[in-house]
Amino acid sequence: MNCSHLGQALIHQARCRSFLSPPTHLALRRRFYVQTSVPLLQQQLLQSPQSATRADLEPASSLWPSRSSRASLVPPPKNTRHFPVRRYSQFTKMTLNNFTKKHKVTVIGSGNWGTTVAKLVAENCAEHPNTFEKDVQMWVYEENVTLPKDSKHFDASIGEQPQKLTHIINTYHENVKYLPGIPLPQNIVANPSLVDAVKDSSILIFNLPHEFIGNICRQIKDHIAPYARGISCIKGVSVTDDKIELICNYISENLNIYCGALSGANIASEIANEQWCETTIAYNTPVVDKRDENGRPVADGESNSNDVASGHSKELTPLPLDYPPLDHDEWALLFSRPYFTVSMVSDIVGVSLAGALKNIVAIACGYVEGHGWNMTAKTAVMRRGMQETIRFANEFFPGQIEPSTFWEESAGWGDMIVSCTSARNWRCSKLAVERNLPIEEVEKTELNGQKLQGISTTREVCSFLRAKGAEERYPVFMAVERIINQEIKVEEIPKLFK
Repeated sequence: MNCSHLGQALIHQARCRSFLSPPTHLALRRRFYVQTSVPLLQQQLLQSPQSATRADLEPASSLWPSRSSRASLVPPPKNTRHFPVRRYSQFTKMTLNNFTKKHKVTVIGSGNWGTTVAKLVAENCAEHPNTFEKDVQMWVYEENVTLPKDSKHFDASIGEQPQKLTHIINTYHENVKYLPGIPLPQNIVANPSLVDAVKDSSILIFNLPHEFIGNICRQIKDHIAPYARGISCIKGVSVTDDKIELICNYISENLNIYCGALSGANIASEIANEQWCETTIAYNTPVVDKRDENGRPVADGESNSNDVASGHSKELTPLPLDYPPLDHDEWALLFSRPYFTVSMVSDIVGVSLAGALKNIVAIACGYVEGHGWNMTAKTAVMRRGMQETIRFANEFFPGQIEPSTFWEESAGWGDMIVSCTSARNWRCSKLAVERNLPIEEVEKTELNGQKLQGISTTREVCSFLRAKGAEERYPVFMAVERIINQEIKVEEIPKLFK
């Protein structure tokens, strides 16, 4: 039995035992595809002790949850880009040295995805007290919430009087509105004050609809630590007239900090329930933050402007040396969980664009399925949608992407497939056709006050394409906008393929 057949057999066996979700099947299939492309290299490394040992080929401790011992997989070689990041790195040892400060973490946003990210980050902060402060601040847009009588948190002395959402989260450790039924770590602190939540934080995690990022940046600009570093979990782009900007770059430029991006085949409800999946984090450690193996700065003090590697055009304030370093290993330490495998890359543009543009394709697939067409029709739309995504990246961000991101990372095809078969943009557009309603109406009734990223992203991207005179090169993107605006019918989609 060759590697490919073995992989298929293991996936089928695990599926029959019903412990893997669809994103997990997808992750396994992607990983087996990668593994079967390097069997020769694995064999050479195992036969060459000078270049590698068996210890080098051990899997990362975060690759499988404990219950996955039913399957035994051989990981790719350590010196390939596919090797999963270890949860304990050479820099983890430095955290036991003389760092006098710990990283304070703030999650900006408390929807279902924001709360889920806060949950897994808080779990890691509690487990790594030498590196991170235990408490994780989570900024919550304050709302009044009424607990029903059948809620386990119902208090007869309060009755059905509305309560502040932050009070409910901090008292009962559950986001009853956006992530009901999921117990949250007690070290998550829900904070209604955005300014207070970000104060003195060295790590900012942005997780809210991209339409609000401008207002958020204006509010916190003068209140964050100048050396703070960020990760954007926002899947969208910022468009003004004929200019398009990645959300992480928008954050970097407006706050004068460095910001990476997280994206992948991730469904918040599944991750919150600790069903295994994988994600991609793109981060280029700024030159001013790079350190040698002894923790000393690699660059001199004059290298902190025009950091080409980070894509940041302004002068960055270095992360103080009394903090543990922030590089690929440390970000993996913060985000990796036994149920959440992290792959670290440097392709910020590819990861960001894949995460934003797949929402447009997901809406198209929902329209197709709602119309009654089968999986082959959806596959055609996904294929053409990925073509347009890569074309967009190459045309408007030339020389700034790594093609392998779209084919080999969770942020690429992985996210595309999951979004087009089970995520909220797909679901709402499917319901819109079935109910003969505008997608905005479905958004209001189905998402409990949350927003579909795909609608605004579609309109912004199509506006940008019109400004550039590029509409004809992106028929799927443009058709989705016209269907949203009720200018054409779903039945016209096949005409795009002629």
